[in-house]
Amino acid sequence: MATSGPCFAMADFLAGITHAVRPGGQRPLVVHDKDLEPIPAGSVPNPTGLRIAGTLPTTTFELFRQVIPPGESSDMQRHYHETVHFVISGDGHSEIEGADAVSWTTGSFVYTPPWAWHRHYNDSAEHPVEFLTIENSRLLGLFGLARRQSAGLATLAEARARFDDQEQK
Repeated sequence: MATSGPCFAMADFLAGITHAVRPGGQRPLVVHDKDLEPIPAGSVPNPTGLRIAGTLPTTTFELFRQVIPPGESSDMQRHYHETVHFVISGDGHSEIEGADAVSWTTGSFVYTPPWAWHRHYNDSAEHPVEFLTIENSRLLGLFGLARRQSAGLATLAEARARFDDQEQK
């Protein structure tokens, strides 16, 4: 079945979504913390620690365990998919385009809308922040709509200026 392009058929795609999860040796129903796959430093622009539960048999979403070291932040980024961060531990705040800065603590859920510039900050100088990050990036990937931009450790204004200039050229 084609997931995008001229051979893509919505009926085939929808027929492939079932209530039955088809796990196997490579796609188990349970992935333990020790089995999360680290995303190598430098392979993505986000400077935080990211480990993915990539072998779960999910079709439409990804799960990550993200760690922001004390006093650090994620990169300023935006993407087409929606994301929810569940704060496993720590305190911090997020800068999300179109909203005032939002504060969060252990047990909070932080929502990032599609294509909104955002950056998450660890407000502690002593303790890391840990997130369970859930995003619907696989679903958009099935439609050929995956897109992500990173402005590194830029401010919101710097990200807008840099990428708005690039898009207008």
